[in-house]
Amino acid sequence: MLASLSIRDVVLIDRLDLAYEPGLSVLTGETGAGKSILLDALGLALGERADSGLVRHGADQATVIAAFELSDPSAVDAVLGDADLAPSDGALILRRVVTADGRSRAYVNDQPTSVGLMRRLGDVLVEIQGQFDQRGLMDPSTHRDTLDAFAGLGRQAEAVATAWSAWRTALVALETARADLEKARSDEDYLRHAVAELDQLAPEVGEEARLAETRSMLMNAEAVVEALNTASAAIAEDGGADNAVARAQRALERVADRAGGRLDTALAALDRAAAELQDAGAEIAAAAADIEADGGTLTEIDDRLHALRDLARKHGVEVDRLPEVHRRFADHLAALDGKGGEIGALTAAEDKARRAYAEAGEILSKARAAAAAKLDSAISKELPPLKLDKARFETMVSRQDEGRWGPAGLDAVAFQVATNPGMPAGPLSKIASGGELSRFLLALKVVLAEASPVPTLVFDEVDSGVGGAVAAAVGDRLARLATRLQVLVVTHSPQVAAQGAHHWHVAKRVQNQMTATDVVRLSTEQRREEIARMLSGAAVTSEARAAADSLLSQSQR
Repeated sequence: MLASLSIRDVVLIDRLDLAYEPGLSVLTGETGAGKSILLDALGLALGERADSGLVRHGADQATVIAAFELSDPSAVDAVLGDADLAPSDGALILRRVVTADGRSRAYVNDQPTSVGLMRRLGDVLVEIQGQFDQRGLMDPSTHRDTLDAFAGLGRQAEAVATAWSAWRTALVALETARADLEKARSDEDYLRHAVAELDQLAPEVGEEARLAETRSMLMNAEAVVEALNTASAAIAEDGGADNAVARAQRALERVADRAGGRLDTALAALDRAAAELQDAGAEIAAAAADIEADGGTLTEIDDRLHALRDLARKHGVEVDRLPEVHRRFADHLAALDGKGGEIGALTAAEDKARRAYAEAGEILSKARAAAAAKLDSAISKELPPLKLDKARFETMVSRQDEGRWGPAGLDAVAFQVATNPGMPAGPLSKIASGGELSRFLLALKVVLAEASPVPTLVFDEVDSGVGGAVAAAVGDRLARLATRLQVLVVTHSPQVAAQGAHHWHVAKRVQNQMTATDVVRLSTEQRREEIARMLSGAAVTSEARAAADSLLSQSQR
């Protein structure tokens, strides 16, 4: 609730500090005394538009501070959290400063912030009901949530929001897969051609190096063969190394048994040498045979290297990475071939999610239709005492086109009124006159009190154009509303003023040739005199005082 309002240098108010309490607070005073200035000042603290005309003449700046006590800070803390500000901890202070040149600064709990954030906080703290206010029930975008809150449809609404999220997730997955498939289809011919080329060539990792080595050897085959023949002759021909080793072995073996083991090491070395020479001869013979077998493949090797290097350049990779490219392209083709099945599965999932959302939305729609009838009936009972007996209130629940479905369901909800029989219903702001509109809003608020998310309501001259029994009915409903919410009302009606639990009086004074507005809280006797003045005018009579006593007595029943 609004705990206090401090005003400095706003229009006719030089300095004012008001402490508010729960219940119904009424504000009275003669026309022109400055009651609207208080609402303008409160509006500044709630993020309304500011201009230099609000700064008191001769002052450098105007300042308004509104302090709130929050029994349920969840809505405020959600707004603060979205702005990365600390939670309220059950209290909130909004401060607005407007300079004489029209510049404006906003503060939340002494932290500089934007006017936009201040306005969002104001929307969850205070609702001002007036002819020209476009927030609260005057804003059609709030009507759907208001109806849901009235009927207690939170569980059904949450189910719809969850189903909507699931449907959107499924739809995004399907659309993404379709886009991927479309892109892949545009590359399909290229992929199939590339894979066919790679299939035919069948490149291997390390193949280029092996072919280059073989090619180098073949380019020098004559010299290599000559060297191999020379080496083979040196090992195997008469007088060659293997014969020399054999002669050495035989010579030592003839005397080994007489040497007392001193020749064993030499004989072992000669055995190893003979074996190594035999292996070397075999390797030389094999190499010579390979060269002879490859003698006609140099052209083939050149062609293979040329094909590998051409394809590597085509794909912008090294030759050794061609097998990787081959696998990747083949995988893309396999995925492309499997996309049809994936699209089918995603289409089925999206259709299932859509049907689940539509079913949840249909349940909520039926509940809203039933709630609309109950709301219309409840409000129709409030209208006759408010001099709106010929008026008709209608809650329109209409199915939207699928393109306008959303997390709140399938429906659009609008509160409409018809003030004269036979006339079509239309929006509140366009059909009802100023006084009628205020009383319609009062009737709505009385019925919707338990569903109201805003703890403080302000009514500006809700009794405009009525008196007597109608004004008494207005006051009675304001008092009923104030049992659940904090209600502030600006009134010219003694019947309404008598219902207030707290009574403030606004008056102008002239001091040092400067006009100023004062606001004072009235005592019981002062309140009696003020209500008597409202009944009789400037000259308060004993009859007016008696009538005031009667009104005050009735309000306490």
